[in-house]
Amino acid sequence: MKETAAEVKELQQLLDAAYERSTEHLRSIITGPRRLDAEALVRVLTGMCTLNLATVTARGEPRISAVDGHFLHARWVFSTAGTAAKARQLRARPAASISYVDGERIGVFSHGDVEFLTAEHPDFAEIEAYLTKFYGSSPSSWGPDIVYCRLQPSWMVGYGDRATLLAEAEEKGAKKRKK
Repeated sequence: MKETAAEVKELQQLLDAAYERSTEHLRSIITGPRRLDAEALVRVLTGMCTLNLATVTARGEPRISAVDGHFLHARWVFSTAGTAAKARQLRARPAASISYVDGERIGVFSHGDVEFLTAEHPDFAEIEAYLTKFYGSSPSSWGPDIVYCRLQPSWMVGYGDRATLLAEAEEKGAKKRKK
């Protein structure tokens, strides 16, 4: 968990606002103990999560691809080749949707705009250090044109059995501390 208290508070405000703007159908599915709050999300979304990233082509056609995502400072971060179709699409049209779903266990859905993080960005060094530690090498070394991206969410909801997910996160953390 890399989030500050202010980031968790901001994420909770985003989650509450998104839930209130959601359809009756979605609110009928994500109820009570299955509605994840900011505290649960930052404790559960650790390590690498395989994300579904939706972009839009110049012709307005939707495209979906998978990316390795990391939830850092209450934002989804991922890298890809700068020549990838998704990178070209996001440069031209930064609006994107991201979902992380693991069966009925957990689902997190986000919409927003993707920003490209260059080495000059104030958050770049911390993100690159985290990813380098996680993967054992810097994503920047994986190719000549690797780009770092972060979704600035304007809408986000999450569902799952809060108690079970938090117990799993605690168990995972305990195993990690033993190493």
